Amino acid sequence: MSVVVKPMTLEEYLTYDDGTDTRYELVNGELIAMPTESTLNIRIATFLLAHFLHLGIPVDRLAIGAQIAVSGARATAREPDLMVLSEETATALDGATHCLITHEMPPPLLVVEVVSPKQEDRDYRYKRTEYAGRQIPEYWIVDPIAQRVTLLEWVNGLYEERVYQGQEAIVSVLFPTFDLTAEQILRAGR
Repeated sequence: MSVVVKPMTLEEYLTYDDGTDTRYELVNGELIAMPTESTLNIRIATFLLAHFLHLGIPVDRLAIGAQIAVSGARATAREPDLMVLSEETATALDGATHCLITHEMPPPLLVVEVVSPKQEDRDYRYKRTEYAGRQIPEYWIVDPIAQRVTLLEWVNGLYEERVYQGQEAIVSVLFPTFDLTAEQILRAGR
């Protein structure tokens, strides 16, 4: 006899505590344990955070470890490697009990995902659709496995994709002074 598990709501997820340090994402109402971040992913995200600080993005508009509610068949919350928040999003999160950008809040300006081994579908396919549903202006996929950075820009209701490799300089409409190449970003993890 199989046991039917009731899908978890976003509200239940926010108050869930299993007494461990396990990090979870909520995917279609189901808790999915997130693997421990690799040193490579952490270094790349931290490198980008430091670069955005250098460009003058205020620290309260940069987020590592924050989550965003996205649309799925049921409640879903993702935890990108890095987010750059709009001023409105940062204000909406100020004083919140959980670092979760809800559906009622404006989306972040940028979400960055660093691809982990055997997680390519999650970052290239599922999250692309979920972030498009939130109309996030830019979604960057940093892929140390394929040695490329994919920049997805929200244009007229769809993501337009540009892929950068090697010495190609990343061109961002939102961050025109961003001055790194794909290789510099990918090398940060080594």
